[in-house]
Amino acid sequence: MKILFVGDVVGSPGRDMVEEYLPKLKKSYQPHFTIINGENAASGKGINHKIYQRFLELGAQAVTLGNHAWDKKEIFDFIDDAKQMVRPANFPEGTPGKGITYIKDNGVELAVINLQGRTFMQPLEDPFTKADELIKEAKKRTNLIFVDFHAEATSEKQALAWYLNGRVSAIVGTHTHVQTADDRILPEGTAYITDVGMTGPYDEILGTEKEAVIKKFLTSLPVRFEIPKSGRTQLSAFLVDVEASSGKATKVERILINDDHPFFG
Repeated sequence: MKILFVGDVVGSPGRDMVEEYLPKLKKSYQPHFTIINGENAASGKGINHKIYQRFLELGAQAVTLGNHAWDKKEIFDFIDDAKQMVRPANFPEGTPGKGITYIKDNGVELAVINLQGRTFMQPLEDPFTKADELIKEAKKRTNLIFVDFHAEATSEKQALAWYLNGRVSAIVGTHTHVQTADDRILPEGTAYITDVGMTGPYDEILGTEKEAVIKKFLTSLPVRFEIPKSGRTQLSAFLVDVEASSGKATKVERILINDDHPFFG
């Protein structure tokens, strides 16, 4: 079974790349499951119902979120009805939405879990113990388990990966927007990458206009971060081959599409 994951979609440039390349990627790789991180999809922060629906129309079967999940207030109107959307599961009890969902292909079920790190981020519940809880739940239904760990610190991402080694099919890092080159399969069969990278502006800083970010570093003054509407763009993704019966990963591939890394499909 193949799982295709598209990293943090940032604003309209990111959505345009999904529109253009997701159909090509699905044709080329023939994934059984397609997942998109959409927490930055609406103007760089948050997601709305229209964007969520469009991702599903383009072939995504699940949409994961992160620390910007709540930045568009509209989300409170639809998240409980968005069956294929997951927000970080370690938000406090009573938070709208859910942290795990199940998607199917020809009778084979994949559990999709979203977690958020705590290092340099919000003091949420422990993602390690929450992972234990959700994996126990998922194993009653399937051995195929995919985890999007939305976290800042590389050490925390690696720690959770080793903690879950052999218990999940894949754990991928999101949030830091720069694709890392440490894609691998851990000894017990869990696919891993510290950060899949972002889908959006290519010649900016983490998807935000670079002039504002540079000014922030030079002056330490408040600045307004904007997502540029034009310019070169990129798409970052991760492909995992998984053995359906055991849930063990057998192959991984980083995908990076931009002017320096053209897609030949």
